[in-house]
Amino acid sequence: MTSKIDVTVPAEGGIQLAAWLYLPDGEGPHPAITMAHGYGGTRYHGVEIFAESFAAAGFVVLVHEHRSFGASGGEPRQDINPWQQIDDWRRIITYLESHPSVDPHRIGLWGTSYAGGHAIVLGAVDRRLKAVVAQVPTISGYAQGLRRVPADAVPALEEMLNEDERQQLRGEPPAYQALASADPSIPAAYRSPDAIAFNMQPMPKGVWENKVTLRSTRWARMYEPGAWISRVTPTPLLLVVAWEDKTTPTDLALAAYERALEPKKLVMVPGGHYDLYLSEAPASINAATDWFRTHLLSPSAKTYTPKHEKE
Repeated sequence: MTSKIDVTVPAEGGIQLAAWLYLPDGEGPHPAITMAHGYGGTRYHGVEIFAESFAAAGFVVLVHEHRSFGASGGEPRQDINPWQQIDDWRRIITYLESHPSVDPHRIGLWGTSYAGGHAIVLGAVDRRLKAVVAQVPTISGYAQGLRRVPADAVPALEEMLNEDERQQLRGEPPAYQALASADPSIPAAYRSPDAIAFNMQPMPKGVWENKVTLRSTRWARMYEPGAWISRVTPTPLLLVVAWEDKTTPTDLALAAYERALEPKKLVMVPGGHYDLYLSEAPASINAATDWFRTHLLSPSAKTYTPKHEKE
C-alpha cells in the first residue's frame, strides 16, 4: 500500500503550488519521480493513474499543478507561461530532494504533452535529474502552429493577440479564450473531437474551467523545447510517442528523437495523443516504469557517462 498526501510547495512570488505526494511502502530513502500535467489541464487530467503506478513500483511521486491551475495559487487564473512553469518545476525538484523520504541522488522527471516539452528543457539544464520521460511532448510551438491555424486565419489571430497586449497596457486584465470548443464562433485553443472529449471530462467541482488566457497562445507559438533535446545527454531520456498524434505531431517528435544523443530510447504506442491517457495508458505506464526502474531504482544506478569520458 502507498499513502497519498496533499502538500503545498512555496514558489516565486509567494505562490503556493498544490501537489499530491505519494509515499511507497518500506523504509527510505526512496528514488523519486516528479510529474506535472499538460497544457490547460490539472492533475485530474489523466496523470493520476501514472502516479499511482509509479508509487506502486516503489517510487516517491510528487504530482503538482502549475501555478494558476487547480488548487495552486497565482493570478490571472489559467495563464500558461512555459518558462514560469519551468522555473516553478525547479522549485518542486528542490522540495523533493529535501524530503526525508527521498534519495536526492535518484530523482526522475515525467512530463506529458506541454509538460513533456518542459521535461526536455529541464532534462537539459538540471543535472539533479537522473532520468527523464517525455510523453507525447511539445517539440515546436511554431511548427505546431503552422498546422493548427490555417494560413488565412493567422492575421486575425495575430490581431487578437496584439489587441490583448494593447488592452493590458491600458491596465485591463488579459483576455481569455476557451481551451476546447467545437463552436466556431468561440475562440478556442483546441477544436478536435478527441481534445474536446478529454479536456471536458468530469472534474471535481471547482478545480477547473474551460478557459485559458489568450496570451498563453502567443507563448505557446513561441515555445521551442525541441531545440534543447541534444543537451539532455548524459541524462537518460525516454520519448513515448503516439503513432497518430495530431496534437503534438508524431513526425516532429520522431525528428527530435533523431537529434537527441545517447542514452535515449523511443517507445511508439498505438493511437492518438489522448489515447496514451486512456486505452493505451498501460503501454505508456509500463514503458516509463521500466525506464525509471533501470535508471533510478537500484541504489547503484548512476548517470550515463559517455564512452570518451571513461577513457
